[in-house]
Amino acid sequence: MILYPAIDLKDGQCVRLYKGEMDQATVFNDDPAAQARAFVGQGAEWLHLVDLNGAFAGNPVNASAVEAILAAVDLPCQLGGGIRDMATIEGWLQKGLARVILGTVAVEDPDLVREAARAFPGQVAVGIDAREGRVATKGWAEETDIEVTELARAFEDAGVAAIIYTDINRDGAMQGPNVAATAALARATSIPVIASGGVSRLEDLIALRDCGVALNGAISGRALYDGKLDLQAALEALKQGAAPRG
Repeated sequence: MILYPAIDLKDGQCVRLYKGEMDQATVFNDDPAAQARAFVGQGAEWLHLVDLNGAFAGNPVNASAVEAILAAVDLPCQLGGGIRDMATIEGWLQKGLARVILGTVAVEDPDLVREAARAFPGQVAVGIDAREGRVATKGWAEETDIEVTELARAFEDAGVAAIIYTDINRDGAMQGPNVAATAALARATSIPVIASGGVSRLEDLIALRDCGVALNGAISGRALYDGKLDLQAALEALKQGAAPRG
């Protein structure tokens, strides 16, 4: 199970939101590239990047910060936020991203997701963000009637590399992840699932690791910045594998 340190970008700075509210952002570093290097120095194997402004605008806004991160580290990075057409997908992958995350367009233009997944095998993920089991789009500002598992199953045969599942009400709240919902989604689809939202301590990662179904990984942001979660200790714990059951 991979631990993905999160670098959320707002106005060129590294921030964390509280339950997805843009007006409740805490700035943790005004140099995202330096933050990326710090995570690499602590042993990170992947980085999870989010263009928060882009998610609302519908197009890349923090491109210069993302490009600075890509130039600063030799590590696979995945990016979500404002990626809603093939030209943007292709442009980011050409700039060195390992994977793009498609969220809003997964609801509004699922054919684009399928087209991109065919064109760029292993490099397209779907971001599913939800409140109370229902998918939210456009930077979590708009809610739909679509259920999480319904959307995931729609891409079952599309060649999607992963699903990043975020429980919005847990994100940045330091209340622990929604383990049950994450495990249920992983059981409902053959697409690898990455858990996001609420990972605030080592025990949360262990709970996800041992949830009874294999997850690709988990994303953590605020806990790493606050020092509630030690990245090196967490990486070591995840490498040990799931605890014996029974």
